[in-house]
Amino acid sequence: MCLGRPRTRRVARTTTKDVDPARSAQMARVRGKDTKPELMVRRTLHAAGLRFRLQARDLPGRPDIVFRSRRIAIFVHGCFWHRHDDPGCKLARMPKSRQEFWGPKLAANAERDSRNIEALLKAGWAVEIVWECDLGPERLSRLIDRVRAKAPRSPSRAAKSELKDAD
Repeated sequence: MCLGRPRTRRVARTTTKDVDPARSAQMARVRGKDTKPELMVRRTLHAAGLRFRLQARDLPGRPDIVFRSRRIAIFVHGCFWHRHDDPGCKLARMPKSRQEFWGPKLAANAERDSRNIEALLKAGWAVEIVWECDLGPERLSRLIDRVRAKAPRSPSRAAKSELKDAD
């Protein structure tokens, strides 16, 4: 018996016979980071010469891409999971099966997104949302322009070292 660790209650799991194997395989492929849309945005920003951090754990909502010196947080949202409300988006449709499960789950995701964005805005961050269905070249070009337009808060490390060398 281990005395250093408190006992926890075990939660009953759904038996495998209750879950459709095809659905299980599909859900196993869902990723929380490094998704195809996220990689596409990251490659585009990097090709434009912009450098950033990934998955900032210290910020609300753990933004996918962060420009700390510019105080810009970028979320690359999947239309289904984050409830894209554009009527033209076909990726955000509600599943026909198990709506009693999906409705509250997806509504909670959208509510959490709103809280995280509000917290970032209150902290002085600019927030950009890039939707999975809107990854065309013109949209990504506008994103690059907006990132470049926001000046960094302070000189970069390279510029600081140049200032020290000049003294």
